[in-house]
Amino acid sequence: MLTVHQFQFTTEVVTPMELDEHSGAALRGNLFESIWQRFCTNKVAFTCADCALNNLCPVSALVAPLREENTRGRDIPRPYIFLPPLTGARTYQAGETMTFGLTLFGNIVELLPYILLSMPIMQKGGLGRRVQDGQRGTFRVQRIDSYHPFTSERREIFKNGEILVQKPTFSIGVADILARAAQLPREQLTLEFLTPTRIIEMERLQRWISFRTLILRLQERLTNLRQHYGEPSLTDEPLLTTKDDLIACAKQIHYSEDQTTWQEVKSYSRRQKRTTPVSGVTGRITYTGDLAAFRELLVWGELIHVGKSVVKGNGWYRVVTDEAIPECKTL
Repeated sequence: MLTVHQFQFTTEVVTPMELDEHSGAALRGNLFESIWQRFCTNKVAFTCADCALNNLCPVSALVAPLREENTRGRDIPRPYIFLPPLTGARTYQAGETMTFGLTLFGNIVELLPYILLSMPIMQKGGLGRRVQDGQRGTFRVQRIDSYHPFTSERREIFKNGEILVQKPTFSIGVADILARAAQLPREQLTLEFLTPTRIIEMERLQRWISFRTLILRLQERLTNLRQHYGEPSLTDEPLLTTKDDLIACAKQIHYSEDQTTWQEVKSYSRRQKRTTPVSGVTGRITYTGDLAAFRELLVWGELIHVGKSVVKGNGWYRVVTDEAIPECKTL
């Protein structure tokens, strides 16, 4: 059983801050640096993989999880996702509010205090482009809320530097997923890709998202997250569990309207000192057919994202309904 925990950070800009249209990479880099500086006890190690403490270290668990037995290599899916601002490229002036989200998976939420204790470094580290005297803009975290993505419920867990440890966080599980899935239409669904969605199929980058490819990548990602961060359960498997089942049923689904476009985006890594492409598909596409069996998996996708660079906020979509998900509109 996989659980999902979502948090909204409300910050006040202290010095002018210039963010790119997709700022998830900057947020991810800021978090990595702040946790590494605050809690790493072996900074001489070039990577977490080179450190003898990686199996016990919260830094490794949060930002560079490793598993020797992983069949696809030592790296496993990261246990978090950033939800960047959806306001596009812009410059924030001192005193303005900037919000972003963070998603944690499974029992990694137990390491939330490490993130909260890293806030002072995260605030001072700066974010975005260098704009004033060659410095990145800085911000102050005013509050952090745990929120339920399918309702308007929220709980404040951090305010003006104080951790409100007595407040439990919301945990989104199978029952929440099934409840939302049951409310969705069975014959036509529109997906809106809020951030670039970068999907690889047969080693080729897909500039258009077929339903078959989308479902296969979602199933693969959900399975990996459950394997590494979920608890054993016999009741939370998707309605379609085999690749053959998925392919056979997905062949019956077609698109009736496509308003997606390809967006070129590059991400700069301060650690690697280079840019990497994080381009992908954005916009809306409507699928039609017998979608009943896919609704649960599509709702999971709203929370876990799909494709490459999801940790930076890529692959974030929502299923469009008459009643929008509260936080998708405000983050």
